Amino acid sequence: MSDHVKELGEVLDAISEKAPILITKLMDTLYSAEAGKKMGQAVGSLYKELVDSGIPQEEALQMAKDYMLSLKDITGNISK
Repeated sequence: MSDHVKELGEVLDAISEKAPILITKLMDTLYSAEAGKKMGQAVGSLYKELVDSGIPQEEALQMAKDYMLSLKDITGNISK
């Protein structure tokens, strides 16, 4: 077996060993109470800034909802 094949095998072994741990830690971070709190703060801040900038409340609310759904989509795609 060539040295390159052996090295590749070792790299793949290391990845297969560490990847599940990294994915679990990432999922714990994305779905923690702290992450939810930060998402709520971000959406609330966006809404407030939009209203303070003169955007009508109904429109600002829809924009904040869209923003929240975008964040949800991003985290959902990461978890797949």
